Amino acid sequence: MGISPYPATVTMPIIEKPYPSILGFLCQRFPKVSPACWEKRIQDGKVLGEDRRPITFDSEYLPQSRIFYFREVEKEPVVPFLETILFQDAEILVACKPHFLPVTPGGRYVKECLLNRLRKSTGNHDLVPLHRIDRETAGIVLFSANPNTRALYNDLFTSGKLQKSYQALSAVVGDPGGNEWLIENRIVPGVPWFRMHTEPGLVNARSRINLVQVKDGLARFQLNPVTGKTHQLRVHMSGLGFGILNDRYYPTLQEERADDFANPLQLLAKSVKFQDPVTGKAMEFESDRELLW
Repeated sequence: MGISPYPATVTMPIIEKPYPSILGFLCQRFPKVSPACWEKRIQDGKVLGEDRRPITFDSEYLPQSRIFYFREVEKEPVVPFLETILFQDAEILVACKPHFLPVTPGGRYVKECLLNRLRKSTGNHDLVPLHRIDRETAGIVLFSANPNTRALYNDLFTSGKLQKSYQALSAVVGDPGGNEWLIENRIVPGVPWFRMHTEPGLVNARSRINLVQVKDGLARFQLNPVTGKTHQLRVHMSGLGFGILNDRYYPTLQEERADDFANPLQLLAKSVKFQDPVTGKAMEFESDRELLW
């Protein structure tokens, strides 16, 4: 059994009376978790109220109050690759994540994620990721280490003051038809919900894509996302006809199967550049990981 060492949080929304029971709310909010599972978690004292005390079946629904619970999975996969810490000070930590490791708990993963690994290895339980990259993607992830300065670093992302550069490999047949593209479109969740797609409407996703080299049927690209939508680079590369090597979602959703550790997605968050909002220093970090070029 994999159990997260840190609680997840859900807030009870403002709704009309009569209010549901806590159990009823949790079952409705998380339909993929069985009622029997929530019943056992409550019985075992693993669901906490705003005061961090265990709730009971008689606890009242309190709009805008939080419920804390510990995510559990029956059998958590082990990711046999290690992260590296590139930099850390009192304000931030910069890590390089391996392929297949999620940044935060989700799905089948609770302990096996970059956040919980780093909290355990550094002893800093205030670590919070400032952004995320896909589980299948390797590369650089920034963490806030100090709640008091977190908003300053969050602003780097929301205001576009941080530059990110990725590398990707794609199979190429024939003439690529160019070597530089600016992709601007609208990306929204599709069907199934975890697979993104484009639709007409207000642009919310922008990427600059450059073809760097073609060799032996493979093309190497440099990708610079201007925005940060889920799966943005994978969708934009697929839309150009350059599906990223070993991508199991785009352009075609493949059948679910165990991770193939020998053939990771050939997408790497290679570098980040920004001016530190606390020290004023120019900061630049680059992953020493390489794609299978």
